[in-house]
Amino acid sequence: MRLGIVVHFTGVVAAGAVDWLFIVSLLDDMHNMPVKQRLLVHFLAAALLVVGSGLLTREGIVVAVAMLLFTVWMTNLYNFMDGSDGLAGGMALFGFGMYGIAALLGDNDTFAMLNFSVAAAALGFLYYNFPPAKVFMGDAGSIPLGFIAAAMGLWGWQLGCWGVWFPLLVFSPFIVDASVTLVKRTLRGVKITEAHREHYYQRAIQMGWRHRQVALVEYILMLGVGASALWSLQQALPWQVFLVWSGIYGSLMLVLDVRWKEFIRGRNE
Repeated sequence: MRLGIVVHFTGVVAAGAVDWLFIVSLLDDMHNMPVKQRLLVHFLAAALLVVGSGLLTREGIVVAVAMLLFTVWMTNLYNFMDGSDGLAGGMALFGFGMYGIAALLGDNDTFAMLNFSVAAAALGFLYYNFPPAKVFMGDAGSIPLGFIAAAMGLWGWQLGCWGVWFPLLVFSPFIVDASVTLVKRTLRGVKITEAHREHYYQRAIQMGWRHRQVALVEYILMLGVGASALWSLQQALPWQVFLVWSGIYGSLMLVLDVRWKEFIRGRNE
């Protein structure tokens, strides 16, 4: 009973934090707020979610801190990946759609409908955002979506719908691209808060891919990892699936890295 109250409170807290993030992100869209101020709000929203979820008392400080950092990262990486028509909307459609199916498989119809509602909203948005886009998400759309992806992932874990690994796999098309790009820029000593066009999807566009091509290839990845994640729900820790997708992502990034170097060399000659 006590866990049920905590889990319900997770949803209430997440809803309040989303409103907070939307307002701040909308102000950022209009007035370009400083990075430090935005990050402070992101951390406060994530801290509110973690404390409200009861993670600190039930799972300990290590898990709570890990969830805090994951939530802040998901909030920001979703914004980083919203740079090509149809990309962020597609990830929301497939990601929350997979959440909904997993919740149905876990016999939680209410939670499933919540996720399907987000997926349906993403589909409606995608009708106008698919290349060539007529409307755009902006920070006011992408920042709350990233936060909701992390919050729903936590909520589903607490409800017993999936393991803690499930959201990582479902949203891996965004997580991998954004995380690897951040690591590469950090190793080069580049300021990570500066705007750039080094994400793999951005480089594909610079090399001549159309936004429609990028979106469709990404949709194949999203559908593939989502389907494999659903299949893996029967496994305690599906390391085989993670190993396979690590190889796929590694191969794709290696090919793009080689072609990018050839593209730059050809452009400089």
